[in-house]
Amino acid sequence: MNLWSRAGVVRLVFAGLLAMASLHVHADELLKAKVGVLRLSSSAPVFIAQEKGYFRDAGLDIDLKFFDAAQPIAVATTSGDVDFGITAFTAGLYNLAGKGTLKVIGGMSREKAGYPLIGYFASNNAYAAGLKTPRDLAGKRIAVTQVGSSFHYSLGLLADRYGFKLAEIKLLPLQSLSNAAAALKGETVDAALLPISSARKLVDDGGAKLLGWVGDETPWQLGAVFASPKTLTNKPLVTKLLAALERADREYHDVILAGIADGKAPINEKTKPLLEIIAKYTNLPLEQVVGNCAYIDPDGKLDVKNVANQIEWLQAQGFVDKGFGVDAILAKDYVKVD
Repeated sequence: MNLWSRAGVVRLVFAGLLAMASLHVHADELLKAKVGVLRLSSSAPVFIAQEKGYFRDAGLDIDLKFFDAAQPIAVATTSGDVDFGITAFTAGLYNLAGKGTLKVIGGMSREKAGYPLIGYFASNNAYAAGLKTPRDLAGKRIAVTQVGSSFHYSLGLLADRYGFKLAEIKLLPLQSLSNAAAALKGETVDAALLPISSARKLVDDGGAKLLGWVGDETPWQLGAVFASPKTLTNKPLVTKLLAALERADREYHDVILAGIADGKAPINEKTKPLLEIIAKYTNLPLEQVVGNCAYIDPDGKLDVKNVANQIEWLQAQGFVDKGFGVDAILAKDYVKVD
């Protein structure tokens, strides 16, 4: 090898070392954060932002932490085990927020007609005995994850709509989605409220019957993005996270939700890459994901009026402490109001 060749090799090696050093410095400059989520389509923008690099583009290094119920995410956010929580509203979340240990900073999933998400499901025996529609749930044994959960609130709205008392229902809090699905299959409950992602295989295998959708019966703001006051002191971190999520919200809305017909998203060149991301993070086959696309506002807005109603309802039921309203739980510098 002549002198010029050796010099060329040295230059290439040096350039490679510089590039690696640059990448290392860039990685060190990223703001790190842990985000608590469920493996449900209601968190689709989170998965899109992570997989397509939107968090990293915003200057973030995000570590997703997965849970099996909503309430533990609120607790983990308060304790500092995660920096942000993205999941459904629960009584426990509101109680923590009412004490000032959590603040809502943005909207996420909604129950909306035409976008199947949470369903009412009957056991085969109960269905055969006459449980055919959501209005028939009065007096039945119904599995939910927890008392004061989003499922519990959905039942309360249903009771108000059809004029029966929530107290007529025997509510069985089984602590997780998997437990509720198992109870439904095992005929130890008459019905359960479940995300379709948790119930699809059960229904397809003949283990339960679909009665209807929460979004068709009683639309409401299901999920939100929230953080602890400590996390909120890091304004660049919060701003970057919300910007990345909004970018993913818009793409998810315009590419997938805009094409939904009869409750299902089409599979085409535009939608397939995003649907595959959702399938990856929810551990579902693509053909199930298309019928399980939760509605999310394209700008990440929060239906504050509905959130206020949730708090008032839960307070009236004794599940949430009194003495605070919706204004107390919002980080107004960040929330976009619908």
